Amino acid sequence: MASSTNCDTVILDIEGTITPITFVKDILFPYVTNGLDAFLDRSWGTTELNDHIQLLREQAEKDVTAGLSGAILIPLESSKEDIKSAVKQNIEWQMAADRKIGALKSFQGLMWRSGYESGELIGVVFDDVVPALKKWQSEGKKIYIYSSGSVPAQKLLVGYTEQGDLRKYFSGYFDTSVGLKVEAQSYLNIAQEIGIKDTNTILFVTDNINEIRAADQAGIKVIIADRPGNAPLDLANSTYKVVTSFDSL
Repeated sequence: MASSTNCDTVILDIEGTITPITFVKDILFPYVTNGLDAFLDRSWGTTELNDHIQLLREQAEKDVTAGLSGAILIPLESSKEDIKSAVKQNIEWQMAADRKIGALKSFQGLMWRSGYESGELIGVVFDDVVPALKKWQSEGKKIYIYSSGSVPAQKLLVGYTEQGDLRKYFSGYFDTSVGLKVEAQSYLNIAQEIGIKDTNTILFVTDNINEIRAADQAGIKVIIADRPGNAPLDLANSTYKVVTSFDSL
């Protein structure tokens, strides 16, 4: 049975694992959708915003070409209001579909940075997380994050928490630019990037059974996090270890 005692490296998911799903669904996502108009007005014309809109524009072209229902183009040369309206519609459409697309995640991260820096947003982690991070660090383990949220967004969430800046505990961060979390190759890519040949020395903790299976296929030790508010787990014919607290790791 997998545990953190027989591994040198720990990789953690964020949503539903170290952070309550309710924080993401009820705080972070609404912060984007409810504050989009004001953020666009406040940041309009800045190079940073223009770069993120261009990423959305390029993704929108791919989505329209692929014939995805609801996808619209974001004009390059048009009035501010037309471009702003298209950006808003694009983001709302993608978020409603819960897409894990890089352009969307980057834009969300841009808005969240503003919220964290202003103090409007404060990251939330479960109470048992920090003691576990301290324990693993004292044991010489390397700790990483692998989340569908962008790396900048990950750093913000763990950098501005109720328990302070937790970035000192993490050796690195990975998002879907390394590969989709439901594909075994993604975990092999991470192992290669952090210089570990024996994947059996790595422990991955997440609440998603499909991610668990993918990591398991890559030879990585896995444990399922069953946190309050998480969706019911389908563990039929499964032998994976399940924990409700990091105290059990």
